[in-house]
Amino acid sequence: MPDRAPDPTVLHPMPEQPRVVLLRPLVTSPLIEVGEFTYYDDPDDPTAFETRNVLYHYGPERLVIGRYCALGTGVRFIMNGANHRTDGPSTFPFPIMGGAWADHFDLLTGLPDRGDTVVGHDVWLGNGVTVMPGVRIGHGAIVATGSVVTADVPDYAVAGGNPARVIRHRYEEADTARLLAVAWWDWPAEHVTAHVRTIMSGTVEELEAAAPAR
Repeated sequence: MPDRAPDPTVLHPMPEQPRVVLLRPLVTSPLIEVGEFTYYDDPDDPTAFETRNVLYHYGPERLVIGRYCALGTGVRFIMNGANHRTDGPSTFPFPIMGGAWADHFDLLTGLPDRGDTVVGHDVWLGNGVTVMPGVRIGHGAIVATGSVVTADVPDYAVAGGNPARVIRHRYEEADTARLLAVAWWDWPAEHVTAHVRTIMSGTVEELEAAAPAR
């Protein structure tokens, strides 16, 4: 049995499953930040994540995804560049079509900007989840298949629907605070490796007891 953690710089952590990629060694955009061991699963082409799954990303807002996240097939992030004017009779973006219409490009400046989209650590996004601009999804959260996330999801909440709503909380408020304080995703990889069973199936108390000395 190997005695060390998997290599977080390897694109395909399971060579026999090319549909799974680690995103950190894949992404090249300076506007996308992904933590170690976060993966995307897609039977078609997971390596096209930046172009097929992060849409309308013209900047300057960023997409930030934490460590140890699981992204199901078809997860999409809609970024601020998708916005159109809605304060006049038409929402059509005439200036981007060029020609004489380009003279009115000022009509596309100052569109609503909800800021960075942030996904915390240890988040599970189910198959076909759509995340709208500027949303924050908290640490340890789960978002159900097919959901459209239009508002922030709290830490360790389970959310689902269109628009997504909190279905339940995975832990009581006090235990959620304890889990956030433990922040196992910040542990050194070798310490995570030594305590995988506790991280996956232990109690809050056992996880606290397993934390490295500070």
